Amino acid sequence: MKTVKTILIALLLIAVTPLTAQTADEIIDNYFENTGGKDAWQELEGIKISGSISAQGMEIPVEVIQTKDGEQLVTINFQGQEIKQMAFDGETLWTTNMMTMQAEKSDAESNENMKKQAKKGFPSPFLNYKDKGYTVELMGKETIEGTETYKLKLTQDPIMVDGKEVPNVSYYYFETENFVPIATENEVQQGPMKGQTMQNSMSDYQEVDGLYFPFDMGISGQSLKVKEITLNPETNEGMFAFPQ
Repeated sequence: MKTVKTILIALLLIAVTPLTAQTADEIIDNYFENTGGKDAWQELEGIKISGSISAQGMEIPVEVIQTKDGEQLVTINFQGQEIKQMAFDGETLWTTNMMTMQAEKSDAESNENMKKQAKKGFPSPFLNYKDKGYTVELMGKETIEGTETYKLKLTQDPIMVDGKEVPNVSYYYFETENFVPIATENEVQQGPMKGQTMQNSMSDYQEVDGLYFPFDMGISGQSLKVKEITLNPETNEGMFAFPQ
């Protein structure tokens, strides 16, 4: 009789669950609705983030620019000198060698991977994700540093690593109360950290011209404190181009 009672309770729980559970699409829709609305996000042409990175006891000013066309630029101010640490003009990914201070193009694989992902990632990989060919799966709930979250698995276009195509999977943790992501997790596919799990955190969401952004981010063990975010900043092609 006890076994029958247990089965009945389980069946009741199964029957009730669909009425209360969130789906992956509902979580994503709530996220965009709570952070300014999907229409406003779709109209965004570009973003400039100004802040500072805390690393090894130093505060390093940093500026990040991203555009709808896939252009990206990360500039740091190190010892009074502005250095383009990473740039992508839609075709060429390049960086500045910190030893020689010379501009260097990235390897062919990294360049092609960036070309595949840059446009689709702005301003969020979740925006119209199905049209991009991505998939999202709700993995359940998980507590992150005392906060209950929904864990979403995002599968994007595969990338090339050492001549082989590998899955491009990330996990996002959306707070269950406000439906904003507070952490991400993904496996490093190449480089000295290959095979390790990279965890990033996001907090202190603030409004900027009707849209909400995290102003405190933990990235690869470093802390990025955002001071200002500018929407649709003025840009020019020369900012992103590899110097000739």
